[in-house]
Amino acid sequence: MVFSTVLTSVPNLYLTRKPKNIHIQIRCLSSPSVSISSQSNLTQFDLKAYWATLYAEITQKLEEAIPVKYPDQIYEAMRYSVLVKGAKRAPPVMCVAAYEIFGDNRLAAFPTACALEMVHAASLIHDDLPCMDDALERRGQPSNHKVFGDDMAILAGDALFPLGFHHIVMHTPPELVPESRLLRVIAEIARTVGSSGMAAGQFLDLKGGNTVDFIQEKKYGAMGECSAVCGGLLAGAKDDEIERLRRYGRAVGVLYEVVNDVLLSKSTEKEGTEGQEKKGKGYVRLYGIEKSMEIMEELRSKAKNELDGFEKYGDCVAPLYSFIDYAINRGFNVSDLSQ
Repeated sequence: MVFSTVLTSVPNLYLTRKPKNIHIQIRCLSSPSVSISSQSNLTQFDLKAYWATLYAEITQKLEEAIPVKYPDQIYEAMRYSVLVKGAKRAPPVMCVAAYEIFGDNRLAAFPTACALEMVHAASLIHDDLPCMDDALERRGQPSNHKVFGDDMAILAGDALFPLGFHHIVMHTPPELVPESRLLRVIAEIARTVGSSGMAAGQFLDLKGGNTVDFIQEKKYGAMGECSAVCGGLLAGAKDDEIERLRRYGRAVGVLYEVVNDVLLSKSTEKEGTEGQEKKGKGYVRLYGIEKSMEIMEELRSKAKNELDGFEKYGDCVAPLYSFIDYAINRGFNVSDLSQ
């Protein structure tokens, strides 16, 4: 459910204070040697090129993972939501980026990265159903149930969840990732999508009430948290490092949604309140734009502070730093990477 809104026009978002300087030399893996500073609008690390490369690789893996076979319509419905060109692939990209802090062969992370995209797509299919958020569009195209019907959309979502787990078990190279790590990854994903994770957030979103912080953390922060944690688990990160990734991913996931909420509010100010009704349980509705901007800065600082603890890994942390600045500035439209 995280990173699910695509916004291509970004009004000026002025934060209340500047974060401290962070300078990192980027020489990790095949990345060029550049300098990164958190005071720039976007870090000099080329996140767009990094994201585009992973986007193409992950999309190809997903294409291979969900071939059309009997019963055809279920697989077509699954592919419709997973392979849509409007998908940003944020969860798998974050998973690989976290893995590459500690590991040196990204192929080890690809099966889990694909599984995260399957699980993410499944959650969006179910969220969009008439009995849930009743959304007519998703990622620039009609929602799954509008094309295939409510019954087939439910089945497609139901099928994608276990397919993700199956894909991890069957396709992760055993010579790169021990079984003990895979078990922790599977447990992490199961916890994220379950009754203490995204399902809990969706329940409270439907129920209503002033529980916006919990809803945003569970609906949006949970997938960011899971994506970063899974990357660390696959690479054998230490427990304290996993917890840093957990807090980082949760902060970034919620940050994306708070920014989306602020941008949506600004874009609908001249068009009435119709756009806001869909975001009725968001930060702007509850706190107003000014307070929401303060929350954005707090989340950005929190995420960067967690990454400061990975200083010894140098260049390899650059992609995760750049995720934070991208959440605020949206320097490029990820959907264009699929063109």
